[in-house]
Amino acid sequence: MRILASTLLLIIAAAIAAGCGGSATGAEGKALTDVIVASDLPLTGSARAQTESMVQAIEMRLAENNNKAGGVKITYKSLDDATAQAGKWDEAKCAENMNKLAQDPKVVAVVGPMNSGCAQVQIKTANAAGLAMVSPAATAVGLTKDGGDPGEPDKYYPNGVRNFVRVTLADDMQGKAAAKWAADLGVKKAFVLHDKETYGKGIADQFEGAAEKAGIDVVHSEGIDPMASNYRALMPKITKSGVQLVYFGGITQNNAGQIVKDLRAGSKDILFMGPDGIFEDAYAKAAGSAGEGSMATFGGIPPEKLTGKGAAFVKAFTAKHEAPQAYTAYAYDAAGIVLEAIERCAAGKGVTRPCVLEELFATKDHEGALGSFSITETGDTTLSVLSGVKVKSGAWAFDRMIEVEAPVAK
Repeated sequence: MRILASTLLLIIAAAIAAGCGGSATGAEGKALTDVIVASDLPLTGSARAQTESMVQAIEMRLAENNNKAGGVKITYKSLDDATAQAGKWDEAKCAENMNKLAQDPKVVAVVGPMNSGCAQVQIKTANAAGLAMVSPAATAVGLTKDGGDPGEPDKYYPNGVRNFVRVTLADDMQGKAAAKWAADLGVKKAFVLHDKETYGKGIADQFEGAAEKAGIDVVHSEGIDPMASNYRALMPKITKSGVQLVYFGGITQNNAGQIVKDLRAGSKDILFMGPDGIFEDAYAKAAGSAGEGSMATFGGIPPEKLTGKGAAFVKAFTAKHEAPQAYTAYAYDAAGIVLEAIERCAAGKGVTRPCVLEELFATKDHEGALGSFSITETGDTTLSVLSGVKVKSGAWAFDRMIEVEAPVAK
């Protein structure tokens, strides 16, 4: 009886294990018919307007497929990687969220994160679980290519298989575009600031390298304290340096508005430029009248300039919600390539984490809101057109298109 009881317990334990984790990663080849597509974005803090619109775009794209792909039922799960205390993405929250998602056997793809620092935290965990990530907005070069830090990008992929793709352009492209724009404006000298985060420092370095190649002298580069009450003490150093431009690598939530307020108190003539991290309504609001004329590069095309399927998306989204934010269409297309990957798996090998990951990297000539694009072997998009936007009358407005050399999909 003891032997029989022990045997029954082992059978029950095995059944429970199979139910909880037997097809968790699809490693055994067991296809799923009911899956979860999750998102992980900073929904708390001043980025909320941006990220809520991204969640709405994901929901819209899934609804267009009746929350199915190839007959497989899809449940959407939205996670918040920000905290009220931080007012932005939080490293511990990013880690906690990805641990939960990686351990859920039904999760086959994650749309996110938004921030590159959060991506650095999450990719390794997702990689170990074979879980695909599709970011609409994380742009740090080192996540997919050599970004200058030792071991990048391989150190993020412990199992040797890439699991991170993005539908936005990497910062090396934005750095080139920003330098080109500055040179076209006649800038000869620039002062570079950054918020010390992965994204901010990374894109500041990319701008600095591209600026020097464009004939712009970067007289100084330094990180700021994002929690400082003001930056008045730094302004004489900038105004006395003879620069025509201050470039800020960072995000709105790290005091970009205060920096430009203090800059305008010291100079009305020095230009202020940043990356897409400040291209949101929250920056224009934080900067107030001092933000007038601020410039930002954006790794794509603003919603109002999208054509074809993009224009149709903007019209449909605006009718249901409000006008889309900068990265709304990117979240829509991120969900779109996930759906197509699931559909191809359902029609072939069956839906498993390894298959979804493989098919995401096989994305070719996807026709989405952003236009036609493919995913390269590094996980980058083949899109190559960027935009220059400027604050006019207290709101961001399109200024120009900036084209740089496109990545090649193999």
